[in-house]
Amino acid sequence: MAKSDSLGQFEQLVLTAILHLKDDAYGVTIHAKVEELARPKAASLGAVYVTLDRLEDKGLISSRLSDPTPERGGRSKRCYKLEALGERALQESAATARRVWEAVAEEWGKEIEAWGPRRPKWNPVRPK
Repeated sequence: MAKSDSLGQFEQLVLTAILHLKDDAYGVTIHAKVEELARPKAASLGAVYVTLDRLEDKGLISSRLSDPTPERGGRSKRCYKLEALGERALQESAATARRVWEAVAEEWGKEIEAWGPRRPKWNPVRPK
């Protein structure tokens, strides 16, 4: 991945799902984890598969077919694995997200206690 390439938010979600799922990372489980991470937004299964293909083309992940399973009518699953390049890209994205959060929290005048979903009270000024 070239220096100028950066991960999109959805790519970050998919890579994070693969990181979390380890050996159980295949399309359906990745989709479920992405939906959990993106909540309340929904994520389509098709978008996950398109993103998996793109990440594999970039060399950030690899895939292999599992042994056929009786639960799937003798069909194999395509299992995904985070490659070293993908881990580095995800680490860089996480570091950037942390810097952004720290700058925003500093601007809001709040101390950072945890990476929880803290939101400021929003009171927009409405024109009269």
